Amino acid sequence: MLIERARSVLLCIDIQEKLLPAVEDCAGLLQRAQWLISVSHDCGLPLIFSEQYPAGLGRTRPELLAIAPAAPILEKVAFSCVRVSALPESLLEREQIIVAGMETHVCVLQTVIDLLATGKTVFVVADACASRSRFDHTLALERMRAAGAILVSREMVLFELLRGAGDAQFKTLSKRYLQGEQPS
Repeated sequence: MLIERARSVLLCIDIQEKLLPAVEDCAGLLQRAQWLISVSHDCGLPLIFSEQYPAGLGRTRPELLAIAPAAPILEKVAFSCVRVSALPESLLEREQIIVAGMETHVCVLQTVIDLLATGKTVFVVADACASRSRFDHTLALERMRAAGAILVSREMVLFELLRGAGDAQFKTLSKRYLQGEQPS
């Protein structure tokens, strides 16, 4: 199954000011998340940010919010975004959920498993997720795949949204996101 623009939404989980420095390769994660959010925004996907206990962990990083300032922000104390019971209609009406964020083994994992239980097709952007330890990140990815999530990379998301070189945005987006120095 491929990601389809008209059926998908991006859920960016808990990339917050006070939590980000604790994850492995925090600077790289922030750059990769910016890239993914920019691609999604340029392709017209709805986007939702979530924040885990923002009073203690801070808000979503401003660099991310600046890309999609109109995107709703879901505040939560439950680890799973689904358990909040306040997910925006733009998320619920789409069949495919593209997920990125942190921590992979806590909020991302629990959200993905709960989304799968509701019948959603979930694409986890493995290189735009992180945990404090590589072990927890890897184990969570394995568990999500075993539960039925589809693991993808940022470039897979881009190419699946474009579908081919004939897409009207291909030339512009390939120059912007595939040429020159890109986040690794």
